[in-house]
Amino acid sequence: MTAFVHGHVQGVGFRWFTRTKAMEFGLVGSATNLVDGRVEVVVEGPRPACADLLAWLRGGQTPGRVEQVVEQFAPARGTFRRFDVG
Repeated sequence: MTAFVHGHVQGVGFRWFTRTKAMEFGLVGSATNLVDGRVEVVVEGPRPACADLLAWLRGGQTPGRVEQVVEQFAPARGTFRRFDVG
């Protein structure tokens, strides 16, 4: 799953909290700041765990202020071994 997170999500620890939560759900992937102010979250793992992370991203308990999350689901490619912050 790839999720583009819009709002005030840079400079507030958002990527590190996302990493922690993703690892709690057993997911691997990455969270990266984009030049337009969004954070791109890419995760691989079971679909229910991806849905749990997506619900957390939208749930109001993240650092900063999430205004919108746009997700795309696709088959896992097996690219990741851990969760990286870029």
